[in-house]
Amino acid sequence: MAMSNKEHAEHKVRVLLDKRVHKDKSLHNAILLVHSEKYGIHWKFAHGVTEDHTFHVASIGKTITSALIAKLFEQGLIDFEDPISKYLPQDLLDGLFVFDGFDYTDNVEIRHLLNHTSGIADYFAEKPKQGKSIIDLALDEPSRFWTARDTIQWAKDNLKTHFPPGEGFHYADTGYQLLGLIVEKIKGKPFHQSLHAEIFDPLGMTHTYQLFYSEPAQASPYPMASVYISEQDVTTFKSVSVDWAGGGLVSTTEDLLLFIQALNDNALIKKATFDRMKDWARFAKGIDYGYGLMSFRFGDMFFLLSSKNNMCGNSGSTGSYMYYVPTYDTYIIGTFNQMGYEKKHVMFLLKVLKILSKL
Repeated sequence: MAMSNKEHAEHKVRVLLDKRVHKDKSLHNAILLVHSEKYGIHWKFAHGVTEDHTFHVASIGKTITSALIAKLFEQGLIDFEDPISKYLPQDLLDGLFVFDGFDYTDNVEIRHLLNHTSGIADYFAEKPKQGKSIIDLALDEPSRFWTARDTIQWAKDNLKTHFPPGEGFHYADTGYQLLGLIVEKIKGKPFHQSLHAEIFDPLGMTHTYQLFYSEPAQASPYPMASVYISEQDVTTFKSVSVDWAGGGLVSTTEDLLLFIQALNDNALIKKATFDRMKDWARFAKGIDYGYGLMSFRFGDMFFLLSSKNNMCGNSGSTGSYMYYVPTYDTYIIGTFNQMGYEKKHVMFLLKVLKILSKL
């Protein structure tokens, strides 16, 4: 019996994922979920692991942190324009926002941290003029545990502020570490407890938790999928704790689907609040960044790319991704579990969308 168009498309996506992993020797596993109520599809694929394996979400966690901040806003506990000095101690902030000899600490608002316009240095990706990057330190000292304050202090000691708040864009995990601490100050309890109480539990994200800090509501039958930095398997490294409120979560594609659907359907926060999260700053040509959200406008990137593929969501340094594509009413979620796959995974997603466009 001949395959239907839908079955043929599913087969092509499966082959595409397998080929992607086979042709790149740095890849060891990959997971992909394609869900569309418009087309009536719920395709799950995996290579090297099962389709339901948990995995490190990396910077997808920024969307969840931002949604948590949005919930606090709706509860009247916080405002996006609040100065961060209202919630954080001076000793923590000293030296973080000094540019050209002027201290801009009192000018930094929560929104500046959310859309990376505060000017703060990025402890995660930047390398100091002298010494090793924090990623190199994490590889050299796998048993070292990093707290949020440790990473912030490292940024203070080794890096410089890029511009005054609101006068540019610089992607910085450091800002999200501060946001996590702000949540703790407001709620009076550990960050992970607020994540579970405000987001994971209400949405039924039973396999999602904060690595090193909490446990999932329901234990997965599978271990966390191995994640790599080049050829180094860092899955069991305590030093992976350098990622906290900026993306230190473990989840599944199904749980992340629950989250992004709730966000888009205004089941988690109100539409007006979600619209506030779309306070876009220019990340790069054709890419804008809001409050934990990335918006891709492919037609603006290159004239041969179609605006039909425009998508909104977020992705991470390990090639993790969670996007909604309005044209096809489709969610695409997954990971390649390899550091440095930020750009490569986007090209892969465009190929998936090309297959979907034939349905």
